[in-house]
Amino acid sequence: MTVTVRFAPSPTGRIHIGNARTALFNWLFAMNNKGRFIQRFDDTDIARSKQEFSDAILYDLHWLGIFPDATEYQSRRFDIYDAAVERLKAAGVLYACYETPEELDLRRKVRRTRGLPPVYGREALTLTHEQIAEYQADGRRPHWRFLLPNFSGDPQQPERTEMHWYDLVRGEETVDLASLSDPVLVREDGTYLYTLPSVVDDIEMGVSHVIRGDDHVTNTGVQIALFQALAAEPPVFGHHNLLTTASGEGLSKRTGALSIESLREDGIEPMAVASLAVLVGTSENVAAVPTMGELAERFDPAATSKSAAKFDPDELFVLNRSLLHHMPFAEAQDRLIVLGVSGEQAEPFWLAVRGNLDRLADAVNWWRILRDGPQEKPEFSDDDRDFLRQAFDLLPEEPWSATIWKDWTGKIREATGRKGKALFMPLRAALTGLPSGPELADLLPLMGREGTLARRP
Repeated sequence: MTVTVRFAPSPTGRIHIGNARTALFNWLFAMNNKGRFIQRFDDTDIARSKQEFSDAILYDLHWLGIFPDATEYQSRRFDIYDAAVERLKAAGVLYACYETPEELDLRRKVRRTRGLPPVYGREALTLTHEQIAEYQADGRRPHWRFLLPNFSGDPQQPERTEMHWYDLVRGEETVDLASLSDPVLVREDGTYLYTLPSVVDDIEMGVSHVIRGDDHVTNTGVQIALFQALAAEPPVFGHHNLLTTASGEGLSKRTGALSIESLREDGIEPMAVASLAVLVGTSENVAAVPTMGELAERFDPAATSKSAAKFDPDELFVLNRSLLHHMPFAEAQDRLIVLGVSGEQAEPFWLAVRGNLDRLADAVNWWRILRDGPQEKPEFSDDDRDFLRQAFDLLPEEPWSATIWKDWTGKIREATGRKGKALFMPLRAALTGLPSGPELADLLPLMGREGTLARRP
């Protein structure tokens, strides 16, 4: 069996880190099983779905390192859903209902007062032809419900209503269908709710594994029943825990909370996002993983906790720094060129400054300091100013070796008697204008003698 997974968001907004967690779980599962990844847009809500959001989601996925094998749109597949509806009607498991929302709400309240679960009582199954004709004469149009089964795998056993499956993440799972209302699959206006198109597409596209958030666990019992009603083998399901904000609030595309777009614009590396999105809320230690291949090696759906995981953006910056501090020049080179960092000095410059970066774009500030000197003229005490003038007089002639910083500061120490912070802090301020930063032993050769002397106070 070829492993085939899908990521199926509704294109009604930008995806956030929680959506990315689902996409990454599917992508890594496909990688580990040499399978296929289908990007499917559940865009049957024509009013709210927008192509611009579909395009933005694809862009976000590509930025993360996810490249679908196929892209599908449910809005282009209505003929397939229509055919499935006719099959279900013919089988007697899709039935017309004429209740208004107000009537349904009243029935739920009555059931509660009687101590019964507030599920649909299947009253529509007992309607007479006369009653149906009366509803239609009043202009009512039906919505269509799927008749959940009472079934047994063994004809010799009594009927049961429990749906069992083995979950990739959660292990053995059970949903009692008797606790649920028969789900509406088709609205009064003929449009489809989520369930039917999703199941039909999973069948038609050969989806072997459905990996998604654990808010879909209850839906799975219904969907397995629908797979069986359509004479199809259900896929293997896996339900991972959801991500919340650091304060425990849910994430939403509508609010833009922790959207992939906002994290990208904030200068976060894609593998920092992927590492935290995948590893948080699992038994794995959260660490910056530099490549998707290495992340796939650490990925195990069964290692995911059953409780929700809090996503703290501050952790992203820790991982971001870790990635940058170890990033090879070859990986950063093209992005540095875009930022104006190029030439023979680009590689030694990157190796000198990467350990002090929070974001890759911060390298530009150090490039400007290297080429143009401190961005703001530092102020010195009279003693420090005298010390610096003496220090710059001792700057060795070129050519310089890799030990120039050690050689120069050795001469300064011997001539002035200064050492430690009293020696190094004024020199750093004069050379960079900042109290901290990359090793001056690495920066000084890049400044050259002429560039260094230009910083003399």
